[in-house]
Amino acid sequence: MALRNRVTPTGEIVAVESRGTMMGNRGGCLHDDERRIVRTHRSKAWLICLLEFKGRRRRVMQPGLYTELFFLDEATALAAGHRPCFECRRGDAVAFARALTGVDRPRAGDVDAALHPYRLPLGPGRPTWTAAAGDLPDGTFVRRDGGAWLVAEGRLRPWSFDGYGPVETLPDGSLDVLTPKPTVHALRAGYRVTSREL
Repeated sequence: MALRNRVTPTGEIVAVESRGTMMGNRGGCLHDDERRIVRTHRSKAWLICLLEFKGRRRRVMQPGLYTELFFLDEATALAAGHRPCFECRRGDAVAFARALTGVDRPRAGDVDAALHPYRLPLGPGRPTWTAAAGDLPDGTFVRRDGGAWLVAEGRLRPWSFDGYGPVETLPDGSLDVLTPKPTVHALRAGYRVTSREL
C-alpha cells in the first residue's frame, strides 16, 4: 500500500505508487507512529532534496523523524512552494535564493519568509494569481481545465504523477498561475529549474 507522501503542484500530499525524481520535507515530522500524515508542515523550511546524498539510507517515515515527501520533479516541488535544500543542493539553493532575493549572500530564512505566504491553503482550492501567458518563464505551473500544466519552451504540458502529457500551444491572454510569485520571479531572474521537460 502506498504511503501518503507524494506532493502535487498545489502542495497537496497524497498516496500514489510512483515516487518521482526529487525528495523533500516541510521542516520535520508530519506523520504519526502509523506513518499517517497528521499535519501539512512544521516550519517554513520546505525543502527540495536529492533522492541520494552521501550514501545515506533509512526507512521512509520513521516514527519521530522528518517526513520524506516525493515530487515528480523540481518544477512540481517549486509550484508546491518548496525551495532547494542548502545541504544536499547547495549550489542550486544559493542560485535560487540569489535569483529570488537579489542578495549576493542570501539566507535560507529570508527565502522561506518570502515563500510562506504563498503556500497555503493547499490542494485543488489553492489560490492562483494571473499573469500574461507570454510573460511566464519555463518551469512555471498554471491551472487550466481543472488541472496543473507546466510552461516549457513556450508550450504547455499537462502534469500527472507519472509525467507530462502531450504538448499544447501556449494560449494568448492571461493564465491562472499556481507557482508562487516569488518563485516565478526567481525563474525570470535566471534560476534554471530541473524538470523532465526542460
